[in-house]
Amino acid sequence: MDIIRDVLDNQLVDCKERKIGKVDGIVMELRDKEPPRLIYIEVGMPTLARRLHPRLARWVTAIQSKWGAKRNESLRIPFSKVHDIGIDVKVDVEAEATSALAYEQWVSEHIIKRIPGLEHGES
Repeated sequence: MDIIRDVLDNQLVDCKERKIGKVDGIVMELRDKEPPRLIYIEVGMPTLARRLHPRLARWVTAIQSKWGAKRNESLRIPFSKVHDIGIDVKVDVEAEATSALAYEQWVSEHIIKRIPGLEHGES
């Protein structure tokens, strides 16, 4: 398996088939005289920004801290929870039990619910 091609930037899907973002990063453990071992996949703007430049990652983290959903760290999903890698990366976690939907929930609570004329649950 080519980890970069088959995992990085692919759609992440929870155990209920709900899309919860893209795989933004991969965390590996380096071991003496053994091949590296995959430990986590990461989802979140700080991880994506870090891939471009460390300063951008610090800037994104600062903006998130001040204006965002108050989630400054990327979500880490243990690689042991990955149960299928194909077009999508399927994980054995529920989106609601993670911080993966933090921005969606923040937008719903702080913006969508304040739009006049929308009934609750209509978003």
